[in-house]
Amino acid sequence: MAEKPNKHEATAQFAKIQRANDAKKATFEYESTAAALRAKTERLKALRLARDAAAPPPAPAAPKRKAKTKKSTGSLSDWLDGQAKRAARAESAPHAERPTGYGC
Repeated sequence: MAEKPNKHEATAQFAKIQRANDAKKATFEYESTAAALRAKTERLKALRLARDAAAPPPAPAAPKRKAKTKKSTGSLSDWLDGQAKRAARAESAPHAERPTGYGC
């Protein structure tokens, strides 16, 4: 019976060592990927800065002017006369009678 606890302890110790090795391996992979990303970023930044230094960006274009709106040729008195004529036409138009038989 003394062997079973030792066997469990050995298995537990082996699993612990295995987890530690897996953690070291994962950390190494993570750090190497991060270092490769930093190197690539530095290289691309250097290329971008060299490109921008060689050909500076063009000057910003002048803001576009808004198109002028057409001025109406009529005056206020012409507009008021038109309103009065429309009102007179509306008053002289026959109104539809309300149908009967809806309760009231």
